Amino acid sequence: MNKSDKKTISEPLVALIISSLAAFVTPFLGSSVVIALPAVGREFHLNTITLSWITMSYLLSLAALLLPLGRVGDICGRKKVFSIGLLILFLSSLAITIGHSAALIIIMRIIQGIGGAFIFSTGTAILLSVTPLADRGKALGITVACTYIGLSMGPFLGGFLTEHFGWRSLFFAVAPFLLLNLILVFLFLKGEWADADGEKFDVQGSWTFAVSIILFMYGFSHLPGLHGIITLIMGIAGLILFTHMENRTESPIMKTNLLFSNRVFAFSNLAALINYSATFATGFLLSLYLQYIKGMSPLEAGMILFWQPAMMALFSPLAGRLSDRVQPGIIASAGMALSATGLLLLTQIGEYTNINYIIASLMLLGYGFALFSSPNTNAVMSSVEKKDFGVASAILGTMRSVGQVMSMGIATLILSVYLGKSTVTPGNHHIFISGLKISIVVFAATCIAGVAASKVRGNVQRKA
Repeated sequence: MNKSDKKTISEPLVALIISSLAAFVTPFLGSSVVIALPAVGREFHLNTITLSWITMSYLLSLAALLLPLGRVGDICGRKKVFSIGLLILFLSSLAITIGHSAALIIIMRIIQGIGGAFIFSTGTAILLSVTPLADRGKALGITVACTYIGLSMGPFLGGFLTEHFGWRSLFFAVAPFLLLNLILVFLFLKGEWADADGEKFDVQGSWTFAVSIILFMYGFSHLPGLHGIITLIMGIAGLILFTHMENRTESPIMKTNLLFSNRVFAFSNLAALINYSATFATGFLLSLYLQYIKGMSPLEAGMILFWQPAMMALFSPLAGRLSDRVQPGIIASAGMALSATGLLLLTQIGEYTNINYIIASLMLLGYGFALFSSPNTNAVMSSVEKKDFGVASAILGTMRSVGQVMSMGIATLILSVYLGKSTVTPGNHHIFISGLKISIVVFAATCIAGVAASKVRGNVQRKA
């Protein structure tokens, strides 16, 4: 008998607490780092392009390993993989505090991405492995809310810590939470959940996928340079080869039928890719805008950026519960439409834009994202069988990470066209604002296109 069959009454609650704590810490780390980027740039004299790699290096390693590690979790046990991820993230968070060069910081961020991949590929799968079908939306809503609480507290506390204790204090702050979660896993999480125990692991497919997705994301982020175009083409070719290999492999890391014969699964993942592509870099751009153009401190900028994830945290549980009763696709499509509206409002931003206007736009964007995220996740996970939870969660996480890198890539590309390798100074404020506005116009158009992908997914036929 699989260990996960020996359930106790409190097991779903324990899994929810552990999953929620992990869901809080990792986005808190990400959003607090964004608000600290100008401080890092000043210390190491970095331009905006190099600064963006402190974020993108994390996302690259995360995306490359999510899918293989999701399969590892299904075969070897999701608890083992989740625990290893917590340990890696804990140690790398401590190690980054001694970083005294941009190169070392980026290397540590890569390792943090590896730890994040261990966590993200299994956390949702563990939670849903023990949560009754009728309560999945509610559980997902709570974890998504914790994600957005982490996101909302990141700019605020990150700004406070950066301003008073320096940017390295951010990584000291998350270490105790990671250690606490690791202790909770070992003491209270009794299951293992290896639903694909005994099946083979596709090593060749894993390497092909990891290399291809890195080439794709790296190439995209270096457009329109010739080396970016070549690398992007190599990545696309590699992903096509990977798909062909998985069709012919007895035990693939990605079951292609999930994408090619499961309409809900395919279009829900496409909607996630588009949504993150259209929204993720907004925080990066506005962090630079508020600190460089408006002259705000990290704490003041964080208090403005706080409103978007705060709305996400407030309404995600409601959206999750609603998606247990109403078709998730309907709620997610409405949420994406609201996000597009919030982005359209931000296209009017300028040097003298009223801060209250920016806050209102961010609140609408956050509300739309809340309505999209947990129902969309519910649609993805409810459209597959239990033994595929790990792979399904990893594919969704990959879509999220690829979307985030594409979002950063779009923003970086446009800023590089306008600013080149220059830092933001009073003399080029108007040029920076022009690049920022064009970026948000592109994001708004992308989000509008995403509404169509969300609407055509069809109805979810919930599986046990």
